Amino acid sequence: MFSALIRNLFRQQSFQVACLGLFGALLAGPAIALELRVSLLQEQDELVVGSSTPAKVVNGQGSTLGTLPALEGFFAKSTPGAVTFFGQRAWQLSIEPAEDGFVYIKDRWYRGQVRLVTTAGGIAVINEIDLEDYIAGVIGKEMPRTWPQEALKAQAVAARSFALYRRSKQKNPLYDLVNTTKDQVYGGIDGEAESTRTAVRATAGQVLTYQGSVVEALFHANSGGHTENSEQVFSGTIPYLRGVPDFDQEAPNFTWSVDFSQSQLQQRLPGLGNILAMTPLGTTAHGRVKAIKIVGDLGAKTMKGREFRRALKLKSTLFTIAPQGNLVASQSQSVAGKPSGFTIQGRGHGHGLGMSQWGALALAQKGTTYQQILHHYYRNTVLQTIQ
Repeated sequence: MFSALIRNLFRQQSFQVACLGLFGALLAGPAIALELRVSLLQEQDELVVGSSTPAKVVNGQGSTLGTLPALEGFFAKSTPGAVTFFGQRAWQLSIEPAEDGFVYIKDRWYRGQVRLVTTAGGIAVINEIDLEDYIAGVIGKEMPRTWPQEALKAQAVAARSFALYRRSKQKNPLYDLVNTTKDQVYGGIDGEAESTRTAVRATAGQVLTYQGSVVEALFHANSGGHTENSEQVFSGTIPYLRGVPDFDQEAPNFTWSVDFSQSQLQQRLPGLGNILAMTPLGTTAHGRVKAIKIVGDLGAKTMKGREFRRALKLKSTLFTIAPQGNLVASQSQSVAGKPSGFTIQGRGHGHGLGMSQWGALALAQKGTTYQQILHHYYRNTVLQTIQ
C-alpha cells in the first residue's frame, strides 16, 4: 500500500486529474485510430503505480487478474523472471483504467494504459497511448505552452510526423519511442494544457510527407541565424532538411559564451593533459564545426564537432574558440606559457536541422500561419492528413 505521503499526493492531484479528464473529453473530437508505445522507464527494481479510476490488471495472455481501486497506489517489484504487482506475478502486467482514467507512474499521470514488462535489467514501463493524446503531452514539454497557436500547431505537426517516422524505424520489440530527447520529450498529462490540446485538435492527423512518405521532422530550439543542410550535420542528404534563413534573433541563446579552465578541460577531455590548442578542421557553410583537433602536452585527438559538443556540453556546434591568458593569478595562472583556459563563443541551441522553435515563434508573432512556418523549415514537403 501507499505510504501516507503518497496518499496525500494522490489527494492533492486528484482535482487536477479530474479537470483534465473533463477538459480532454471536451476537446477530444474524432480520434485518429493509431496507438503508440512509449517507453517511460527501463530497468526499474521497484516503482509506485496507481490509477485515477478503477483499473483492470491484465496479464500477457489477456486475462484479467483483478481490479485496481481508484486513487490508491501499490508497489510493482521486479522479481526473477516476473513482475509482482497487486498480489499478482507475471512476465507482463497491464494497468487498464476505466472511464478514460489516468495511470500514475512514479510521480506523473499518463493517459491510455501502461504495461509493466520484466526484462533482464528489471521492469520496463511502456505507455500505450493514442497518437493525438501523445502529441498533446509532447508539445508542452518541447515548446512553451503560452506561445501563439500557430507556433504550437507547427510543433504539433512536426512532433506527429517525427513520431510516426521514428515508429517506422524502431527495432525494439517493446516500444516505438522513448520519452526523452533521444526521440522527443513526453511527460504525460504534465505536458498538456488547453493550448496544446487545441493545437492538436486543429491539426488532427496532419503530417508532413516527401514523395508520399512521412518525414523525419527534426526540430531544435534555435539555429543562430540560419538552419543547416542535413549532410553538414549527419551523414546523407535529406532533401527536405535544407538550410534556410532563421528568425531567431530574439532567442535567449542566439549568442552564448562559456569559459573552461584547464582542470575542467582535463575532466571532459581526459588523457591529453594541459590543452595547448583546439583548432576546427572544417566548418559548414554557416560556420558549424564539423571536426576539431585538440592538442595537449600529453597527446592529440581529433573529434567530430557533435562529439566535442557533447563532451563539453555546448549548446551547439556553431562556435569559435580563443585561448585565455592569466585571468586571476591565484586561480587561473597559465603554466609555462600554456593557456590558463579557453573561451568558447557560439550561437544557437541544438543541431540546427529542420524547424527552429524560436524562429517559429517569431514567424507566428508576425502573422505567419503554421502551414507557412512548416513549409519554410521543411522544404518541398506536403501537408497531409493520415487515414
